[in-house]
Amino acid sequence: MKLRSYAITQGRDRAPARSMLKAIGYTDDDLRKPIIGIANTWIGTMPCNFNLRELAARVAEGVRKAGGTPMEFNTIAISDGVTMGTEGMKASLVSREVIADSIELVARGHMFDGIVALVACDKTIPGAAMALLRLNVPGVVIYGGSILPGHHNGRDLTVQDVFEAVGANAAGKIDDKELLAIEDSACPGAGACGGQFTANTMATVMEMIGLSPMGSAAVPQVDPLKDDVCRRAGEVIVNAVKQDIKPRDIVTRTAIDNAIAAVAATGGSTNSVLHLLAMAREAGVPLEIDDFQKVSDVHNAGGWGVIGKRLLDGGYVDGSAMTVTGRTFAEEAAEAKETPGQEVIHPLSNPIKKSGGLVILRGSLAPDGCVIKVTGITRKSQRGPARVFECEEQAMAAATAGQIKAGDILVIRYEGPRGGPGMREMLGVTSAIVGAGLGDSVALLTDGRFSGATRGFMVGHVAPEAAVGGPIAAVREGDTINIDIEKRAIDLELPAGEIKARLAEWKPPAPHYKTGVFAKYVAMVSSAAEGAITFRVE
Repeated sequence: MKLRSYAITQGRDRAPARSMLKAIGYTDDDLRKPIIGIANTWIGTMPCNFNLRELAARVAEGVRKAGGTPMEFNTIAISDGVTMGTEGMKASLVSREVIADSIELVARGHMFDGIVALVACDKTIPGAAMALLRLNVPGVVIYGGSILPGHHNGRDLTVQDVFEAVGANAAGKIDDKELLAIEDSACPGAGACGGQFTANTMATVMEMIGLSPMGSAAVPQVDPLKDDVCRRAGEVIVNAVKQDIKPRDIVTRTAIDNAIAAVAATGGSTNSVLHLLAMAREAGVPLEIDDFQKVSDVHNAGGWGVIGKRLLDGGYVDGSAMTVTGRTFAEEAAEAKETPGQEVIHPLSNPIKKSGGLVILRGSLAPDGCVIKVTGITRKSQRGPARVFECEEQAMAAATAGQIKAGDILVIRYEGPRGGPGMREMLGVTSAIVGAGLGDSVALLTDGRFSGATRGFMVGHVAPEAAVGGPIAAVREGDTINIDIEKRAIDLELPAGEIKARLAEWKPPAPHYKTGVFAKYVAMVSSAAEGAITFRVE
């Protein structure tokens, strides 16, 4: 088998390259084998990716056992949870592009035969998948795994509880001592945020779309079984190289529809819309935002394969889609072993909700669409006065100062891909609202994003965004907004002529950044309705 890496490692003219590689321990025998790049997103700034150094070593063991040669390299990661509510959060979505670019660059430069991407925190997962789809060399995405739950006063906690405790403390519902106790208890060790938030949602997507071996994602990061998952990934990638199974063979429209069904079935994060649109464009697969309308401890319950089998049995997914193991979705799902008596994954005959977890809204306020996560909310509509904020910080200050009242509809604008820049998540604001006891009576809409942990009547990804003159830029304090989930509508109750006249007077704000990576991003990024990608699809 002639390998792609031979252009680097074989032949007389490659003697200098081999000499350099021998300096760090590689042998002639190593360099004749498939070279597998291990793209590691380890970073010491968060729990999400903290154990990935050790897990990369297990992947390398699996690669060597299967007859390949591992070469580890690094890329970046930004913690959404740590940076939430600050200027630093603007770096999060931008990092997805940098992660994809950096994996692509190293893989093209060193001409790897295959890649295993070790991921965890939110943007590392789609970033890695986007890179694999660009490169279209055999690739596997392995999720580092979720954190275990924290415990306090007899109940399980996640970082979401800490965010909501901030709002409860600001509203006088809990004291400082209780806030500190929750803060100290919620995150007990390494792993990505616990819950079907963005990281776990995208890990679900990777299994259901076929880029991760089924059964790999649900294992927590600190579970000893994760070592075996990573060793197997090394074996899977070498097999994928030998069989020439490429990412674009896997990520077809059928596979994407399967992933969308899984997100809808599990109440996944609204961010999955953004990331799947971006992945589809990298794969050259037509996908529009409206297509999303069509279609707890999961590990102990039996893993994501149980959900895959549920969807397969119900006819909600196409079992013929290929996966990175070389087997079909149906073959992988058939091996799922459901834990007897588990109560986490409901049967199709007794769903938590009869509709999917995500709804796409359109109307005069969002002509290009927006997204609401309906999991956990009961009301179907809200009509009320707009409370307009020009950035997240203004809204957070109002929420924690008790200035938000029942019936208000908060509008947070200039937080979109260009306006932010970087489309910040709003978990701080949404959690403050819920923590203050207003989750059932207040709505919020933004051209920014929400964390997968966000709950309540919250609408994100409003497009076009304010920074490009979308209708959200025309909203004024006290205007009436009507959001109707059943009609899938979101409207500013003004005559079309009035909205047009206001936008004719509108002037774009001065850019926050005139140089550097953010300025480059603003110049290149597309609408959230297109996945906020940084290249144009013809």
